[in-house]
Amino acid sequence: MRLEAALARLDSLVNWEKRARGGLGADRMRVSLAPARDLCERLGSPERRYRVVHVAGTKGKGSVSALVAAALRRAGVSEGLYTSPHVECVQERLLVRGVPVADEALAGALEAALDAREAARASGGAAGDATWFDVLTAAAFVVLAEERVALAVVECGLGGRLDSTNAADGVVCAITNIYLEHTAILGDTREAIAAEKAGIVKPGSTVVAGALRAGDPAARVIERVARERGARFVRFDVDEAESLEGRNRRMAARVLLELERVAPDLGPLPPIGEHDAFPWRLPGRAERRWTGPVRVVLDGAHVPESVALLLRDLARDPELARAPTVVIGMGLEKNARGMLKALQGRVDRVLCTSAGAGPYRSADELAALARELGLVAQAVPDPAAALDLAVRGIGTGGWVLVTGSLHLVGAVRCRTNDHRQPSP
Repeated sequence: MRLEAALARLDSLVNWEKRARGGLGADRMRVSLAPARDLCERLGSPERRYRVVHVAGTKGKGSVSALVAAALRRAGVSEGLYTSPHVECVQERLLVRGVPVADEALAGALEAALDAREAARASGGAAGDATWFDVLTAAAFVVLAEERVALAVVECGLGGRLDSTNAADGVVCAITNIYLEHTAILGDTREAIAAEKAGIVKPGSTVVAGALRAGDPAARVIERVARERGARFVRFDVDEAESLEGRNRRMAARVLLELERVAPDLGPLPPIGEHDAFPWRLPGRAERRWTGPVRVVLDGAHVPESVALLLRDLARDPELARAPTVVIGMGLEKNARGMLKALQGRVDRVLCTSAGAGPYRSADELAALARELGLVAQAVPDPAAALDLAVRGIGTGGWVLVTGSLHLVGAVRCRTNDHRQPSP
């Protein structure tokens, strides 16, 4: 009940995860980090009581963060992991030593952060304008401090420079890759987006930057920012033929190598091999589940390149050799044409849906565009109904992919489970 009350207070604040972000005036995301910084200062700067690995990027940043945290835990390091967005419940966002934050701990931290916001509002402080994500992030920093973690792995929410998480200083930063995303907020070129994500690089830190190819101009932007701030720059070369999971594992391994260099007191950190098996996966990231006897893969890929790479990687699995039925929904700001084009020639049919009220494209709009591109498509506005219809139409050996948004994944994940059930 205490957590429910705190979350109700939190939900009264502006939540840009559920609003269109590229408008004008009050309908545009803010252009200052001052509210988040002021809020943290009013809470005693909890983010300064442990070291931070800060991870940004278009794709894979959550998985890389989770891999780094899991490896630290295996090495005996007391660690915390903060990611976003959540799929089913807000506690997913904050793990302490591999365990979701306790309700009481989160409730207490949220109450402190909300009270600090109210005090700032009364006195005219910058934290008076703190948003839903500002407050939740500050509360997460408080929990991590109270739990006395030695190191926190923190995933950026959106961009980097103005993201609430940037109130923390990363000793090692990672930028997994740069694709066109959130262009109304971050800029309409990869170089502009790279500059925003490079905003997490702090003076004297180390930044590991993923490049899609040698001489990548986006990587050069990050290198320039690192040089200007006196930070160590490490370019991580990407093998175009490598799976997304392989890239994520190698990226996490390089982050650990750099962390071991700057924080030798943590002790030797374990390498991450191609087939190392330890719990690290986050919900909705190439997550394999079942609905009855039908395999369902949940992935929140939200840019065309991610959708294409996801389908390529999944097709390498003999169990997923057939073209899938796809349930897809996405935000208004996403490249709908590009994402649907990534499905061409790779899927059986497409059920277009939404993730509920908010800044999402309508099922009818998506279905019309999909049919224009030559896909067999149907509009099913309700996500649960779309999944049920997809499963009912599957033949032997068929499977379903739910993609386009982690919010969509969250709307249907409860209708799936970890184990295959017999046919009715």
